[in-house]
Amino acid sequence: MSDETNARFQADHQAWRDPAAVVAQWQDAGAVDSSLLDAEVTGPWWQILAEAGVTLLVSREYEHLLMALSMGSGSPRVSYLRLPHPSGIAFDAACGQVHVASTRNPNVLYTLRPTDRLLPRRDLESNGFAGRVLMPASARFLPGSTYLHDLAMIGPQLHASAVGENAIMAFPAGGDGSRVWWPSCIEGATGADFGLNHLQLNGIAAGESLAESYFTASRDDLVGARPGQIEFAAEGRGVVFSGATRSPMTRGLTRPHSPRFVGGALWVANSGFGSIVDCGQDGSTEVVARLPGWTRGLCAIGDIAIIGTSRIIPRFRAYAPGLDPDECVCGLHAVDVKAGRIVASLIWPSGNQIFAIEAVPSSTIDRLPFEIDRHPDAERTLFYAWQNASSNVGENR
Repeated sequence: MSDETNARFQADHQAWRDPAAVVAQWQDAGAVDSSLLDAEVTGPWWQILAEAGVTLLVSREYEHLLMALSMGSGSPRVSYLRLPHPSGIAFDAACGQVHVASTRNPNVLYTLRPTDRLLPRRDLESNGFAGRVLMPASARFLPGSTYLHDLAMIGPQLHASAVGENAIMAFPAGGDGSRVWWPSCIEGATGADFGLNHLQLNGIAAGESLAESYFTASRDDLVGARPGQIEFAAEGRGVVFSGATRSPMTRGLTRPHSPRFVGGALWVANSGFGSIVDCGQDGSTEVVARLPGWTRGLCAIGDIAIIGTSRIIPRFRAYAPGLDPDECVCGLHAVDVKAGRIVASLIWPSGNQIFAIEAVPSSTIDRLPFEIDRHPDAERTLFYAWQNASSNVGENR
């Protein structure tokens, strides 16, 4: 074997040895700029998570990071998993698993499940294990034109906003997705137009059924420039669709995102003005909080709402008429639901965009596989022999 051939063989032999690369199918996935993980905390941030007993899962789409923040081990723990452009996150409490949308071409719908043990392998020196780690379990590939954004559990089934098709899709366990809801405004004499992103139908407030759910979009007409195009006039054209009527319940928003039920009220991120609004059934809106950035990502834990803020992407400056780009930060804010004031924050100074935030019980999940200070041997062992927390080895063989 020539030196050149041997060198090529050795390079091939060493490739794809990092579990981070294998999970994401991305050879550079293990190379994370450490500055992206550095955070600044103000107020009782970690105490809030500890008292609520939750782990926050956060998608930072432009940094290709899914992150977990937890006090489940008694001290602050920050962990991550690199995925291509992660967006929506949904926790299926009944099955104890998490779904994450990866919005690149092709789209990928990841399902992750927790593990709290290793298989009883004779080729491992120790079978000790600490924590409840969220691990990849399966991945479904979809056309890039599906353009998955928000994910939510509506009843027992996973649903996703298929932004590229102006529709909501349902994904049965182990089955293909199908369109189950769309607004009436995309229907014409020849039927519904699923062939072009007309609306930026991007957010789901999940009720018990589609009829009891609500959906956000950047407009409700098919005229002129489309959302995503630089010339699109965004201000005041955003809407909240009623699942029951398939028509707008609320108008006058600017690039709305992340609709969620908070204490029985429907809260929506009015992103272009850096605010959160309470949307009434009569179409009224009331500002309940103002934050330092493009608001997107929202979940409630008791009397606290966790809200994400992002920086302004320069080419889309016109989409944020109510914000000063120089004052925007990438981070998470704990907001008192009743007072609408920020009581604690975690800011990533080098961060860019937050998409989704999901709170899961720390007793179920307290971290992701990788931490700021990586431990390659422990990572390889984990990926070599992890066992789903609910599985029984004898029943699986």
